Amino acid sequence: MTDDKIRVILVDDEPLALRGLKHRLSEFPEIEIVAECANGREAVKTIREKSPDLVFLDIQMPGLDGFGVVRALIGGPAPLFVFVTAYDKYAIDAFEANALDYIVKPVEEERLKDAIHRAREAMKSKAAANRESQLVELLASLSDDERDRIKELIEGPAWSEKERYAERLSFKDGSKVVVLNADEIEWIDAAGDYMCIHAGGKTHIVRETMKALQKRLDPSRFQRVHRSAIVNVSKVKELHPHSNGEYFLTLENGGELKLSRSYKDVVARFL
Repeated sequence: MTDDKIRVILVDDEPLALRGLKHRLSEFPEIEIVAECANGREAVKTIREKSPDLVFLDIQMPGLDGFGVVRALIGGPAPLFVFVTAYDKYAIDAFEANALDYIVKPVEEERLKDAIHRAREAMKSKAAANRESQLVELLASLSDDERDRIKELIEGPAWSEKERYAERLSFKDGSKVVVLNADEIEWIDAAGDYMCIHAGGKTHIVRETMKALQKRLDPSRFQRVHRSAIVNVSKVKELHPHSNGEYFLTLENGGELKLSRSYKDVVARFL
C-alpha cells in the first residue's frame, strides 16, 4: 500500500451491482480498482495474483460464495474484506464483530465512506496476523463447507457444470431490498422495462432484464415459457393444450400462464 492509494478488488456475480459499486468508488481518489470478479472461483485466483489491500466481497454467489472465498485464502497474505450483502440484520450480527465491515445493498455513500475510512485505519495498524485470526473465527462460526469442497470448486475443470444457484435471491424493489427464497417465487413476467416477481401472494417490481434475471435462477427449477414469462416448475398444477399449438399452465395458486408455441419443446418438463 502507498500513502495515496488503496488497491481494491470487487467481487459480485450481479453485473448491475458490480457497476454500481465501481461507480460509487470512482468518487474516492484514494481507491485504485485493480480487478473485478464475477464469481468466487475467479476471485480466489485474482486475489492471489494481485494481492490487493482491500476486497469488496459479495456474500451470496452461486458455487463458491463469499465465505468460501475467504476460507480458500486462509494461509496466505490476508487482504481486508468488506462484505457486501442483502442479508437481513440477523445474519449481519453473526459476523459484525469479525469482519472489517459490511455494506447492505443498495450501497449508500455514507456507509461506503465509513468502510473506506475503517480500511485505511486497519491497514495503518498492519495487524495482518490478527485479521487472519478473525477470519478463521468468522468461518468457524458461519461456514460448514469443507476445505475439500472448496478445493474442488476452485480447481475443478467442469466449473460451469458444477455451478450451484443461490437459495436466497435479493432484488431491489423501489427504495428497499427484498430477499426471497427461490422456492417462494411462483412466476415472473415482464412489464416494460421492469420485471414482476410473484411470490407468496405479493408482487415485487424490479428493474432488471429478463435475460439477467434468468441467469440468476436455477434452470432445473425455473422454465421460460414465453418471451416475457418464467415459471417455477414446481408451482405448476395443470397443463392444458390449446388448438393453436399453445398450452395454458394452471398454477397452485389458481393463476394461469400461457406457454407459447416457441417454447412447446419444454412441455415434457411439466408432465
